[in-house]
Amino acid sequence: MSDSAFSAWIGRREDVHDQLSRNLVKRIAATFGEITPAHGEALPPLWHWAFFQEPVAENGLGEDGHPARGGFLPPADNRNRMWAGGRIEFIQPLRVGGEASRVSTIKHIEEKHGRTGALLFVTVQHDYLQDGQLAIREEQDIVYREPSPPKASSGEPLVAGDWREAVTPSSTLLFRYSAVTFNGHRIHYDWPYVTETEGYSGLVVHGPLIATLNLRAFCRANPHARLRRFAYRGLRPLIAPQPFEVGGRITGEGQAELWAGNEAGLAQRAEVQFD
Repeated sequence: MSDSAFSAWIGRREDVHDQLSRNLVKRIAATFGEITPAHGEALPPLWHWAFFQEPVAENGLGEDGHPARGGFLPPADNRNRMWAGGRIEFIQPLRVGGEASRVSTIKHIEEKHGRTGALLFVTVQHDYLQDGQLAIREEQDIVYREPSPPKASSGEPLVAGDWREAVTPSSTLLFRYSAVTFNGHRIHYDWPYVTETEGYSGLVVHGPLIATLNLRAFCRANPHARLRRFAYRGLRPLIAPQPFEVGGRITGEGQAELWAGNEAGLAQRAEVQFD
């Protein structure tokens, strides 16, 4: 499909309403081994990704387990979908138990050609509102790539930081995160599909799961920091159950750099701005 045909999707909008149910919050907390926030308390950073998912019947899914393309997102036939990164502005907390909404708008679509073939980049802006007030503004980068062998190493070694946490991504963790985010993407739970069809060496750790663990480690190491902005970018996949670590360091006043990876090198980079 040509760039001009893809441009018809730019500006397309989707509105989703949800309740930040404490029942689902309890399941997210159990997934991460955290204490469940009480009704009315702030939803922890990036837990909003478990909400605002429009359920699609199984017959409305593509082979990869994602909703069939060509609805809100443009069609990208015969390509593998990746959540490549994004940028988030934290304006005020979303509160557990309250009604909220997400307004999504396709902002940019671009086709590029890299070493692995054609890549289709789609940028979606999400505005999250509660009680009529904007709480979070997010830009999400989605990439559709032609089937090709996934990167096993980034070639960028981990560096020493001010904090670090070890993570062993079990298949149970991946299953539970898929469940609480209602993510049917088969690379996270379907061994024959992920290894035989998409060519990975095992189950793939979710990019947003890595980002959530990375930002949580920052918040644990800097408990008095007030988050303002968070930007993250995937460099290569992490495969369960191979251990990895998340860590980071303060780089200046109100600024920090974060990373995730293992002996095969960096897998995700991130930056935080805070007060």
